[in-house]
Amino acid sequence: MAKQGPKDSVQAGVNIRMKKIDWYIFKSFIFTFFYCILLFTAISVVVDISEKTDDFVKANLSATQVIKVYYIGFVPYIIAFLFPLFTFIAVIFFTSRLANRSEIIAILASGTSFNRLLRPYILGGLLLAVILWFGNRQVVPWANGIRTNFEANYVNSPGKYANYNDIYMRVDSFSYCGIRSYDTVRRRGNGFFLDRVNGTKVVYNVRADHINWDTITKKWKLVNVTERTIDGLKETVKKDTALRMNFNFTPEDLKHDEFVKNRLNTKDLKRLIKLEELRGEEGINDLKVELYRRDATPVTVIILTLIGAILASRKIRGGSGIHLAVGIIIAASFILFDRFSTIFSSKGNLPPLIAAWIPNFLFGFLTYYLYRKAPK
Repeated sequence: MAKQGPKDSVQAGVNIRMKKIDWYIFKSFIFTFFYCILLFTAISVVVDISEKTDDFVKANLSATQVIKVYYIGFVPYIIAFLFPLFTFIAVIFFTSRLANRSEIIAILASGTSFNRLLRPYILGGLLLAVILWFGNRQVVPWANGIRTNFEANYVNSPGKYANYNDIYMRVDSFSYCGIRSYDTVRRRGNGFFLDRVNGTKVVYNVRADHINWDTITKKWKLVNVTERTIDGLKETVKKDTALRMNFNFTPEDLKHDEFVKNRLNTKDLKRLIKLEELRGEEGINDLKVELYRRDATPVTVIILTLIGAILASRKIRGGSGIHLAVGIIIAASFILFDRFSTIFSSKGNLPPLIAAWIPNFLFGFLTYYLYRKAPK
């Protein structure tokens, strides 16, 4: 067995010390993040309570009921909303403290490379990104369902968006339908028609005075129905007082709820996108941007983690205040780019995939630039 020399002993000690430093940075990162997010979530809840106290009183809800029917959904929503921003702030805050106490200088002076220093930051960013990725796909949509249902029932004016007129949509690849007026509360419509086409010719037509949703059979009930089947010059007419038909849309699909994309988990959101593409509905880019952003936002967490670590690792005059100021400017710029890309996709011709990922690409280049310029 070879005897361990002094040089080997020193190297082993350095390796052990580096592992301890990794854990020290990693735990500081995670602890600071959760401290920041919980603190500002508590502040957000207090502010929200002050705004909705009258609504809680009018609804005659107890404190337990308020928590169950609203804040159990509001808290995950606000955490996901603040997640990337406070990952960034947490990294800048604790890294700036390390730099001001000359701890980073000591780590680099021990022979540790700057790349090696960033390893615990990357691991911490990956952990938080995975948490956010899973939350965006399952937990946050569930929470948004609770939050938006409460606001619809107790905050927004009852029946504000209950009635819609002149609804037209594509049911499948060869069928089109329309409803003259529809009541979302009663799930009842007037003046329904459906045309089935073959090429450029109508081969089947059905009209009804009323269309109602049957909650038992989960089908649509047509009242005072007239069916026409057209075969060349031959036409067959059939009349019924009532007819139940199974369409690929439900009362929820007729509400035109602009927040529906926030309430659906990723699997249901993909199903809705396919259905809307089949129908030829407008506003489908909003759904696609939401879908792609659920994967893009976790990557944002990693990018902002690296930017924060690179910026705050340099010891400068002014300390944490300067680091935080620069960090806030970068975060505001990111939010600005994100909003602009969403608007250009929703109102313009920017593809939704590019709209969701372009802020990450731009700030990914910024990360690389800052890394190259950072003192090693």
